[in-house]
Amino acid sequence: MQSAFSTLDWLVFGLYFLVLTVTSVILSRTKIESSRDFFITKHHMSTFAVAISVIATSQSAATFLGAPEYSYTHNFTFIGFYFSGVLGAFFVAFVLVPKFYEMKAVTVYELLEQRYGESAKKQAGVMFLLGRILASGARLYIGALAISMILFNDIVFVHVAISIFVLMAGSVAYSYFGGIRSIILSDIIQAVTYITAALSVLIFLYYSLEDVEIIKTLQEHNKLVFIDTSFSGEFSLIGLLGGWLLLNIAAYGLDQDLTQRVLCCKNKSEATKSLFISTLLTVPIVMIFLTIGALLYVFYLQSSVVQNFHGEKITIFMYYILNEMPDGLRGLVTVGAVATALSSTTSVLGAMASVAVEDLYRPWKMKREKTDEKHFIKASRFAVLFFALALSLMAIGSYFWQRYSNLSLISFALGVMAFTYTGLLGVYFSAIFTTRGNKTTVFWAFICGFITVLALQPYTFGVNLGFSWQIVIGTAVAFLITQTGAKNG
Repeated sequence: MQSAFSTLDWLVFGLYFLVLTVTSVILSRTKIESSRDFFITKHHMSTFAVAISVIATSQSAATFLGAPEYSYTHNFTFIGFYFSGVLGAFFVAFVLVPKFYEMKAVTVYELLEQRYGESAKKQAGVMFLLGRILASGARLYIGALAISMILFNDIVFVHVAISIFVLMAGSVAYSYFGGIRSIILSDIIQAVTYITAALSVLIFLYYSLEDVEIIKTLQEHNKLVFIDTSFSGEFSLIGLLGGWLLLNIAAYGLDQDLTQRVLCCKNKSEATKSLFISTLLTVPIVMIFLTIGALLYVFYLQSSVVQNFHGEKITIFMYYILNEMPDGLRGLVTVGAVATALSSTTSVLGAMASVAVEDLYRPWKMKREKTDEKHFIKASRFAVLFFALALSLMAIGSYFWQRYSNLSLISFALGVMAFTYTGLLGVYFSAIFTTRGNKTTVFWAFICGFITVLALQPYTFGVNLGFSWQIVIGTAVAFLITQTGAKNG
């Protein structure tokens, strides 16, 4: 094994982990008096801090490497997804957030308990946990794979496992002791890190093309397309106002991973501001990554590029990092990739622990015996460790799946949260806008929403339908099934 890292790269890498170590120790001193403090903090977080945390949580190593790949291969129409996110934030801010704050919710699924009973809350919680183990475990694997390529210059199991351990250890260091307050503040560090890394690459790439007419070249190759008015495009206008809008509503309002941060604000007004700030700031951040992909297209226009590393297909950005990146900048980009992986993993540990403890364990325990808050604080920290192990095992399982199966579990796992979103969307729309539905139809709505999207995947029955349409159909099925039950039926 010959590392591609130079002494300067290792210096940058070591400095970053020194910052992580010092800040994790400082943030671990946060005083926690109850599980509510641990999950949504009694010391309300500032609007801007929450907004940056939402941004960091919504990004992952898949975004860091995947957004440049999209603009390199296609164009800039992917940015439409994030404008759709701004529209989704309006719905969440004015329809869902007021309800969450009115009932002083710790998790978003408590709303279903109020409407359909405790079983509905538990079912939603279980769907979230199962989906998150698959989706976030796969994202952890993608981040670890990228780090193994850069640090060890290979993707053998031992080195990928070490990369998984490093990422998870960093995530646990923030989430175990300080809870959500520590997670939000660490997210700010990670966001600054990966944005700085991306801007550095963008500037370096731009000046390396100083003798090239960049805009003219991109126009000639039809790369500067931002809006897709067709009916078949992946990010067409109709898709952005349909399935992708529903997906963003679910991500920002029904997924505890993101919504947990919004519940940490002082009041619903501050929560609304944090949502709008986060979704609006995400647009220029993603534009940085899309621009990197476009510049890479120009950079490699006259070259023959084989996007492969030891048999593993890699993105164009990863190819550039491995083959072209100068000393120092390679180290900075590596910590940028680590930062995106850390922020998404740290956040999901807190979110999963909150659902497991507040929605599942606490009600069960309190029915059996009166228990003080110290017990639930311990349970919360145990849950963090449990899900850290579960995500690590999922990431390791993804490594072997990629090599020994024709069916891509990674493709399934990265979209599996969307499978659970359809059931949640259908049930929540029923709960908010109608008086129908009961615990029985809610259960079947969750199941059938998931099955509908699964059945529409090309690897299931060979159906070739755009993903945004899958979300619309799955949501409609879940909504109609919920509606078949009369209130209190």
